[in-house]
Amino acid sequence: MRLRQDEAADFCKGIRFYSDTSALFEKYCETAAIAENSVRVSSSSDARSVYQTMLLADALRYLSLQMCASKSSGHIGGFASQAPVIASLIMLGQKNILTEGGHHAPGFYSSLFLDGSLEEMGIQTVEDLCNRFREKDGLLGHLSGAVPGVLAPAGPLGQGQHFAMAAAFLHRQTLFPVTIGDGGLDEPYVMSSIQNFHTAFPQITNFLPVLVWNGFSQEHHSMVAAKSNDEMIQYWRTHGFKDVVLIDAKEFDDAGTDASFVDSTAFPLEKRLAFMQAVLAGVERAIQSSLSGRLTVFIIKQIKGAGSHARGAKSHNLHPVHTLDTPEIAQALQALALPEQAWRILRTNCERAAGGPASQVVVTETQRPLSDLALSIQEFPVGEVKKVVTAELGRLAASIGARDPFFIVANADGNEASGMANVNEALKIVHPVQDALYHQSPKGQVYEPISEDACAGLTAALALMGGRSLWCTYESFAVNGFPIWQTTTQAMAELRRSTPSVIATLTATAPEQARNGWTHQRPEVEAYLAAMMRNGNVYALFPSDANSIQVCYQWALESKNKGVAIIASKTPAVARMTIDQAKVGMQEGAVVLSDVAGSRKIVFAVVGDLILDPVFEATARLQAQGYGTRVVSILNPRRLLRAREVAWQHCREPDSLFLDEDRFREIFGGDAILGVTAGVSALLDPILLRCRMPSDSFAWWRGETAASTRELLHFNDLSSESLAARALELISSAGK
Repeated sequence: MRLRQDEAADFCKGIRFYSDTSALFEKYCETAAIAENSVRVSSSSDARSVYQTMLLADALRYLSLQMCASKSSGHIGGFASQAPVIASLIMLGQKNILTEGGHHAPGFYSSLFLDGSLEEMGIQTVEDLCNRFREKDGLLGHLSGAVPGVLAPAGPLGQGQHFAMAAAFLHRQTLFPVTIGDGGLDEPYVMSSIQNFHTAFPQITNFLPVLVWNGFSQEHHSMVAAKSNDEMIQYWRTHGFKDVVLIDAKEFDDAGTDASFVDSTAFPLEKRLAFMQAVLAGVERAIQSSLSGRLTVFIIKQIKGAGSHARGAKSHNLHPVHTLDTPEIAQALQALALPEQAWRILRTNCERAAGGPASQVVVTETQRPLSDLALSIQEFPVGEVKKVVTAELGRLAASIGARDPFFIVANADGNEASGMANVNEALKIVHPVQDALYHQSPKGQVYEPISEDACAGLTAALALMGGRSLWCTYESFAVNGFPIWQTTTQAMAELRRSTPSVIATLTATAPEQARNGWTHQRPEVEAYLAAMMRNGNVYALFPSDANSIQVCYQWALESKNKGVAIIASKTPAVARMTIDQAKVGMQEGAVVLSDVAGSRKIVFAVVGDLILDPVFEATARLQAQGYGTRVVSILNPRRLLRAREVAWQHCREPDSLFLDEDRFREIFGGDAILGVTAGVSALLDPILLRCRMPSDSFAWWRGETAASTRELLHFNDLSSESLAARALELISSAGK
């Protein structure tokens, strides 16, 4: 073993340890296993290919460990145990690889370094790789689409399969492996989301879950550590998988240990190669099976931290005590070290695999073409016939689906229950059971499993991958799908490409759910959105009628790299604004619905739709006493924040439109202002924080069973009597 001394200006600069060559190295590393003008090794059984794949696995481990140790932080163990699979996938020409484990990031960065993808970030050498790890504008601790060649974000467990399935849906001839840790398998939605997707789209099998079964999660044994191989195989078969390819390192261990999970890097070289050949052949079999229409999983069973500085949960991550000079780190790096010539051969293989660097060949590195938008906006006269608000969004969504066969609408609680039966009628619910009564068809475009995670996951992932989609959900249940919605919108803010926005519509708002009681009256998700609006690319929109919801949806469809949540009523309502007013409201954030002169002006700033009824009743009471009133409908509250309050400048598609102070005073100026919402008060902050006159707010308290919307609003002190009385108190205080 020798420490590198020279400072050659090539990609190897910074590697601390090299090993000497061996007779076997000389035999199998004379040339790269992936030939020039080829995209993969010629055979998974070829001894040269097996040997070089084993070297690649060690190289990925080595780079991961040195990178993390250089910052005394980062996650090592999970990737170390799966390195032979990633190496096999690359050598077999696969680079559209995703993961649900953000803790696998160092290994992914190592592969992207070796194939040259990170050169687009100015990362040319191993020294650069270490210096830029976990630094601003560098390599994030968890995967992000800001990094060349990374397909999707990773971090929150239980989400990676959504991105793989969406990518498979949009790119039917391409394989999308996705690594899932056995700790991540404990998440409740991984298997159910796959099962729902496969039931709806049984012909789409070109995604390949790769279970990293290493026996440990972050701090202890994983919950599936005690399963036998047969039990694990049966588990996947029970969930619809036709082929389960399981390679267990223990079957190649001749040490006679009792442990269920072993480290293949500790085997004699002959056994190491036998294990590597089994993994390479198994991965090839899994690839062929997935691409031939069979739902397939590949499972590698090997102890966490294989080949690293520690084993088991102790290998999960590094701590401040771990440096490049810490004995266990240095020893592990020396054990993983490769001859200098090996690095050059491995780089050649990685550059040639799949036809080039991941930053050039993975599907997300180019923008996916989309059909033109040709929406038929229908204007309804103000104050006339009541229309179901959400139905107008449904009509527009149906027209998109008619032109775009890849457009998906998802709703866990049912579009019909959300006032959008027209979507089901036009696009059909995708289901293996054909049934005209329920608008079901195997070729439908409406995805309706009873799982908010499955619905939010597929639609958000489709948008990230370049497709159009719409997630419909009840306001009270949306929180079950919002974790991946948030993940995806954050990822879109930092993507290196433009992509359709993630769009959701939240129906059945709290006031509409009177008889259902508090279980269905949960507007708290609006607070989630209010906080997210400061991200810079998140918008919560509140159309109050059938005209404004069309404008909101059109704006959302035309936007890029944003997360747009449209909160709307399924209750029939009269039109309160024209199409032109709604367009101005989307730009400025608010629309003046009524402005009546009087002795003193009381302004009502209103978020929502049904809440406008008691507000107008309150203004009538005040007008009868000679007061002037103005009712302002808050359509797009993000516009009412100030530029300094939002991270808009850090977004891929920056939006710097905010209502200026002069126009703000024109709309909201008066002698007193009352913010009113049947949701959360956080949405009123953009208005009340900017006002200088006496102000107060009325907002949702809590749910309760009631016979009507009016009774429920009374329970929450949102009656016209309460509003008028507080307005008078504000005016009185303003006069003192």
